[in-house]
Amino acid sequence: QVQLVESGGGLVQAGGSLRLSCAASRSIVSINVMGWYHQAPGKQRELVATITSGGITNYADSVKGRFTISRDNAKRTVYLQMNSLKPEDTAVYYCNAKVFGELVYNYWGQGTQITVSS
Repeated sequence: QVQLVESGGGLVQAGGSLRLSCAASRSIVSINVMGWYHQAPGKQRELVATITSGGITNYADSVKGRFTISRDNAKRTVYLQMNSLKPEDTAVYYCNAKVFGELVYNYWGQGTQITVSS
C-alpha cells in the first residue's frame, strides 16, 4: 500500500509555470512507475507523464518540451514541472503509482486542480 498526496496546484496565467509535488507515504524506490495524469471536465483521465524506477520518462505529445517529470527517492516525492502553461492544460492532476507484482497495483492521489487563464 502507498498513499499519495499532491500539492502545488492553483491558478496561473497562460505562459506561466507551476510545479506539482506528489509525496508518497513510503519509499518509492520499489515503485515501478510513477506518473501524472489529468482529467478535464467531461473528459477521461489521460496520461501526462511517467517515470520509471530507472528514470526513464514518457510524456504525452501535448506536453513534450513544456513539462518535466522527476523523482527524488530520498524525499519519496515525484515532481511535475509545468512551463508555458496553456488554457487547455486546465484539469485536475492526479499522481499515480504502479507496482508490478502478480498483478499491477495502481495507487492514486486525491488530485489537485490546475486552472490556466487566458
